[in-house]
Amino acid sequence: MIGGRILDTSALEHFATGRSVYARALVWAAVEQGDVLVVPSTALAQAWARIPADAHSVLEVLLGLPNTVIEILTVPTAREVGLTLAAVGGRGELTAAHVVCGAGDSAAGPSSPLIPTPCVSSPLT
Repeated sequence: MIGGRILDTSALEHFATGRSVYARALVWAAVEQGDVLVVPSTALAQAWARIPADAHSVLEVLLGLPNTVIEILTVPTAREVGLTLAAVGGRGELTAAHVVCGAGDSAAGPSSPLIPTPCVSSPLT
């Protein structure tokens, strides 16, 4: 289990645009403490689409930090995300499910009661 924080689309947007002092404080505190910042690739894609062009360089700074890890939507991860969406009725947002499953592998850990079972187990039975 990795200790740290997982950043969703809104956290990425708020950091890049400066809309939230909290988002920037969280990132710089993580840098000082050596905590990992997990960025799901789906959240990153949404953030790129939503932030203004003048904030792109700030997002690049975040991505260039040595403690930033990009959670790629690989085939196994896509399976977990899909099963998570299925567990909640098959409807939901892909990015949100990816963030939740990334949290199951990182800061919250698989024992968290907030992480749906498909994100941390084998096929549903």
